[in-house]
Amino acid sequence: MHGRRTSSQSSLTVPPLPHHSSVTSSLTSEETVVSSKKVLTNFEKVVARDPEIEARRLRKLSRCNSEYLVQKAVYNRLMDWYDTSYSCLQNQFLGLFLKSRRRPDLPSKDELIGLARHYYPARADLKVQVCDFGLGRAEKKEITLGQIEEYWQAKPDWADVRWIHAPLGLGLTHSSVEDIFLHDGQPGRAFENGGSSGWPYLETEVLNMRSHKDFQEMRDVYLILGRLKELDEELDQCSFKNDENSSLQSDISWRASHMAMEANYWNLVSSDMPWQLTEGLAMGIRGPTEGLQPISRQIGQQTLCNHPFYKDCHMVRNIFRCFHRSDGILLTLSPMAGVNFLDQKLAQHLSEPADAIFDNENASAPGYVFSAFADQGTSTWHRRTVEWFLTYLITEVGVTPHAHRQGFNAPDLNLAYQAVINDLKRRRYAPWRKDETVKLVRDYLACVDELTTVERICQRQVNLFKGMQQDIRKFEQEDNRARKIPDYPQGESMHERVKWALTMVKTRHDTFETLLTEAKQSMEALFQLRSIEQNELAIVSDSQNKAVLIFTGVTIVFLPLSFFTSYYGMNLSTIVDTPRTEGYFWRVCGVAALFIVLVVTLGASRHWLKQIWKSRRSVKHHHNMV
Repeated sequence: MHGRRTSSQSSLTVPPLPHHSSVTSSLTSEETVVSSKKVLTNFEKVVARDPEIEARRLRKLSRCNSEYLVQKAVYNRLMDWYDTSYSCLQNQFLGLFLKSRRRPDLPSKDELIGLARHYYPARADLKVQVCDFGLGRAEKKEITLGQIEEYWQAKPDWADVRWIHAPLGLGLTHSSVEDIFLHDGQPGRAFENGGSSGWPYLETEVLNMRSHKDFQEMRDVYLILGRLKELDEELDQCSFKNDENSSLQSDISWRASHMAMEANYWNLVSSDMPWQLTEGLAMGIRGPTEGLQPISRQIGQQTLCNHPFYKDCHMVRNIFRCFHRSDGILLTLSPMAGVNFLDQKLAQHLSEPADAIFDNENASAPGYVFSAFADQGTSTWHRRTVEWFLTYLITEVGVTPHAHRQGFNAPDLNLAYQAVINDLKRRRYAPWRKDETVKLVRDYLACVDELTTVERICQRQVNLFKGMQQDIRKFEQEDNRARKIPDYPQGESMHERVKWALTMVKTRHDTFETLLTEAKQSMEALFQLRSIEQNELAIVSDSQNKAVLIFTGVTIVFLPLSFFTSYYGMNLSTIVDTPRTEGYFWRVCGVAALFIVLVVTLGASRHWLKQIWKSRRSVKHHHNMV
């Protein structure tokens, strides 16, 4: 079920530190000082972390892990049941007599319902984070999506900004929540250049790390349980069982009818699925019908996993959309539940459940943003406005994933891909082995696809921050004309913040553009090298063919002569003590010879027949899944 690592992966070495690499970022001295201050500030916050908050986070993590272990056992039983449904006829026959060969029982209906709701919570039960920021004060609470409308009606009197983060991907629920939120208040200052034409709100596509195992489990649960129709009625009923909103459920029903879609459980939760790198581009999508629709259980094995540090990771993409109103309330929608910050504890962060990742400021960018202002609130904000906070949030999220916050104690993405490309180059010169060239070309193509997607996402982020620079310049001109002075002049301004983020993503874009060019050139060199090898093999094969031609000519001359000499030289009537005729001899010996030839032929072609059988089964399996 899971992808395997090839033997060549074990030889991959960890790349050198960033300042020794040829693809490291080049920042100016001023930008380096700013970046260093951010890292040092993070170290101070880690040391001074509130023990009570950390203890509360660990208790929540323990509860989530206990629930995961229960559901993991149900998942394993489900996979045993599902995989044996495609077992060979031999096992099905032996199962009639041997208990060990019988098909396992399907978990109970209640267990399957619990499994579905564990990986894909009912919409009304989704955990939503509400964060309030005021002068010298900040508060956070966790609510459910079934209560969200109550919390965006108004913010506390002491709060300058209320931030509501809901883990929703593109789909029916996302569209309804977005429209109801904007309908209940006046829009904030328009980001006309950072947004798109006629849509002055900000969005970016975020790369984050998910556990390969958990990602595979999500796909399995979605595509296997989605086919069990006996679960549909109960799952549909629980989608909005705990919904306390006044208009969310009715708006989703209307929207589904308008879009000619069915607002059932599986259509609503499909937006929780992360996007693989090669599953299209999410930015610019407007309607709920354009979201991701997974059609295959198996997820592709990324070449990034060939690096030892990222061996258990799967890099995915999630849209991060922001909607702000003039009353100081910001709504962000994104199913991003992966790791944003890379450090030596990456494996530990990957094992944390999605419900707990927001509270881990060392793994989650949204979680870090709240922790950055948890002590002082808006006291250090250059302007205590929703636009300033939105700029801070999207620049912090948009530049991830990176290893800056922990002082580069883990290899960054560019270094990992550089090591992967170097390993592919080394494999070009390995001694020829059967099917190795095909595997190598596939790895090259996968690497090129991944680098192309990352480079395109970086380019879109560059365009986003360039557009935001124009919008912020306009905001500053308007504030200057209105004589609005900054609330905290020493604080980081919106312009400085976007300039820092733009430098980060431009450096990453240039780096991945260089890596992409290097990978393509290396693949072309591989084709040229294999072409030369094929020409040499063709010369050797030509000399061998000449020898075979001579041997064949001699055989053609003497084979008929040998046959007729043997045939007409036989005289059965002179064999002692046998009354049998020549016809009897051919009936016995001919059948025996035919049987021997048939057995030898089947034995010689057994591998070819097995491949045909496996191919037919895989095609049948694929059609059943689709």
